[in-house]
Amino acid sequence: MSPFDDTSGLPGRPPPQTDPWEMVELAITLLAINPAGLRGLWLRARTGPVRDRALAGLKTLAPRKLHPSITDEALMGGLDLSATLASGEMQHHTGLLERSGTLQLTMAERCAPGLGVRLGQALDRDSTLALIALDEAAEEGEGLPQALADRLGLFLDLEGFAWGDSADIVLSPALITAARARLKGIVSDTALARLAGVAAELGITSLRAPLLANACARANAAWRGAETIEEADLEIAVALCFAHKAQHFPESPSDREETPPEPPQDQPEEGRDRDESELDMPEDMLIEAARSALPPGLIAQLQAARLARAQSGPSGAGAKRKSMRRGRALPSRAGKPGTGARVDVIATLRQAAPWQKMRRAMHCGAAPDRLLLMPSDIRLKRYQDQTDRVLIFVVDASGSAAVARLAEAKGAVELMLAEAYSTRDHVALIAFRGAQAELCLPPSRSLVQTKRRLAGLPGGGATPLASALQLALATAEQARGHGMTPTLAFLTDGRGNIALDGSANRAQAAEEATQLARAISSRDMRALVIDTSLRPKPQLADLSAQMRATLIALPRADARSLSATLSSALGG
Repeated sequence: MSPFDDTSGLPGRPPPQTDPWEMVELAITLLAINPAGLRGLWLRARTGPVRDRALAGLKTLAPRKLHPSITDEALMGGLDLSATLASGEMQHHTGLLERSGTLQLTMAERCAPGLGVRLGQALDRDSTLALIALDEAAEEGEGLPQALADRLGLFLDLEGFAWGDSADIVLSPALITAARARLKGIVSDTALARLAGVAAELGITSLRAPLLANACARANAAWRGAETIEEADLEIAVALCFAHKAQHFPESPSDREETPPEPPQDQPEEGRDRDESELDMPEDMLIEAARSALPPGLIAQLQAARLARAQSGPSGAGAKRKSMRRGRALPSRAGKPGTGARVDVIATLRQAAPWQKMRRAMHCGAAPDRLLLMPSDIRLKRYQDQTDRVLIFVVDASGSAAVARLAEAKGAVELMLAEAYSTRDHVALIAFRGAQAELCLPPSRSLVQTKRRLAGLPGGGATPLASALQLALATAEQARGHGMTPTLAFLTDGRGNIALDGSANRAQAAEEATQLARAISSRDMRALVIDTSLRPKPQLADLSAQMRATLIALPRADARSLSATLSSALGG
């Protein structure tokens, strides 16, 4: 049984323990005490028995579940079609956001930005509404939309918990009710000012964060049975509300090597000690509470997810296109049947239902149970389909790339292959050396096969850059013809010296490369060029500009920048 189920000592509660699972219990308890002030909980955990234990503790809030694919009508209410057709008058049904209480968003990592904005606006508008976001975050870069992450006060991560580290959470209704009654009398402007200062120290720019943390501190004080907010309440609030939002952590006092300046000699010794203990130490303690609240590496994961959301990073799908037959459903539009589109029967009836009473009055001979439709009522289904993507690697294996540089290029390709594999993209490999370029691997999803072809790639010989551009363009056009969205990734130093006819004519090779780069640009293909030369040359920058490609220099690029550049190129 949970220690929070003990109803002894009802007027007050002991301070929380440092056991990690007790912090989980405490966060759930605080949400039950003050759901309106905290606005909700971001629960980052994969499906399993440990998460089930945490959700069992949240049952006291009786959350109503919603799915990321929920329709706007179910979310915000709309026309009740059956009741309208039966009565002949407009009848509406209420949506989930029109009722107060707590919502539970499953698979929150798949929440579309539009749904996140709607839920965020609802939380701002309705002071009785709270949200529990269940973020499974199966892959790196996934996470909660910023519109929700900014508005939910509490954050919990259950990744490191085993079954033996957890326990059943059973909240006591008597203790929760008593804490809610004390909550109204706990107000502290000083605490809010201090929390705002700590938020600034942690690089948190949101103005909501201090308000949510203050609500957390008030709930914890009420849970303890106190009448005012104390230092322990602020530490709990910072750990649960600030730690995951921190952009950086200031240097800890133990890491500071420089000696602090001596205070003025005329200041009394007692006054100096009192000022240091009352002003400096509490902020340091609060920042340390935030620093120790999260497991190592989680801040980087959350920041990566925020960056991926901000950049609209790779989602495993290519270009969006309208379709009348398949894909994700879009709102129906008025139209005429017989154009190949499907009639949306429900939307058509919904459009016609409000006018039935008027139309029956105009057509006196119409049967009362007859549905009167007009051509303007017809609604046609629409869909949005997304193509598969193919990332075409074009690798310079010529002598100008040199063996050492080719090894670095292969390493860069393997890094980007892992990025492409994580998003389920197709990949193709083109190598160029000697007289012409060669398609080593047609578009495939086999990461192992691509790595094997890449590892066996020999080096040396002339640089047929124009042939590589020509083959890359043909491969991309063929992939586009099969319904894919191509992206070209060139790894070269740009010093082509073999023309398309196989002659060693540097000037002709440069002119042909420029023409092919313009052809790639005219076909609106995304391209990424990685300069593999030791000292980047302006001619490759000019070629990239003609291609309208993103250019980065490999000598100055590490694994992180290459991965980020690829993500931006794919998702831009």
